[in-house]
Amino acid sequence: MITPPAHVTLSLAPTLTTPRLTLRMPVMADFAHRASFYASDRSVWEGGPLDVNAAWRVWASEVAQWPLMGYGPFSVDDIASGQYLGEVGIYQPQGYPEPELGWFVTPAAEGRGIAAEAARRVMHWARATFGWDHLVNYITPGNTRSIALAKRLGGTRSARPGIDPDDVVVVHDLRGLA
Repeated sequence: MITPPAHVTLSLAPTLTTPRLTLRMPVMADFAHRASFYASDRSVWEGGPLDVNAAWRVWASEVAQWPLMGYGPFSVDDIASGQYLGEVGIYQPQGYPEPELGWFVTPAAEGRGIAAEAARRVMHWARATFGWDHLVNYITPGNTRSIALAKRLGGTRSARPGIDPDDVVVVHDLRGLA
């Protein structure tokens, strides 16, 4: 893989924080985590497993949403240790009916409330920045952990169209967020 010159930056994502987390613009070093995820069986709910070239195309297109659309994925770091914990953000690749709130966490971050904490922060940011009334999740029916997280975040199941006909679509009402 070609490494871009050091002077090239895409600092288009704001930096957001929570008491435990920093949400920031993705950088090249973050791709190794996504490539590892897509190489594993954990990626079955995201169209995987994928080889590194296919994983690159997915990740690069997601990150490219920042300059093209003004939103995209945030890389999530632990404030105390600086450890990369995953990615949470707003995704809308070609074919998505609406912007989607999505998440991915590393195995070390699972079960710690990281995705929920970061997703709440992104929801507040989306409301304050864009004035959106809602965000959606498009979840494959067998992905029970993501469905449960979407509901813990206050989402309700909807009959709206998803990406695939059998998607579970969960809607998050952002109007009550400051």
